Amino acid sequence: MRGFLRICAIALITGSFISVGLAADGQPHHIAIQIDQNDPQVMNLVLNNATNVIEHYRAKNQDVDVDIVAYGPGLHMLRADTSPVQDRIKRLKDMVFPGKIQFSACNNTKQGMEKAEGHEIPIVANATIVPSGVVHLMELQEQGWSYVRP
Repeated sequence: MRGFLRICAIALITGSFISVGLAADGQPHHIAIQIDQNDPQVMNLVLNNATNVIEHYRAKNQDVDVDIVAYGPGLHMLRADTSPVQDRIKRLKDMVFPGKIQFSACNNTKQGMEKAEGHEIPIVANATIVPSGVVHLMELQEQGWSYVRP
């Protein structure tokens, strides 16, 4: 009987370590990717990086959140009137990875472009305007998000 109790105790202890490990692995991953260049190749590289990260964690049954932050000349990625990748953005956001990918547009850059061009700058419907792209990246990093600059 003592041997049986000992085995049960070991099983309980081992089970608690396993469940702690599973809980730790169940934590979502977070990555912020910046785009600050008006270059279609770099924009596609950013979208490829995001796709690869999401697919990697999806294959492992783990959650990941991606925030692509556009500022400076990179805001053209999220401009409805100049983006060479807006169809791909819509497809990724709405169909391929709904709820996993966010696009953040810098309002400081948007206002600067509006002043320079003399008209309102339209942003793609799938993007969120943030007050400052750089500050947004900084705050995400302070919250534990990983940061990538392609």
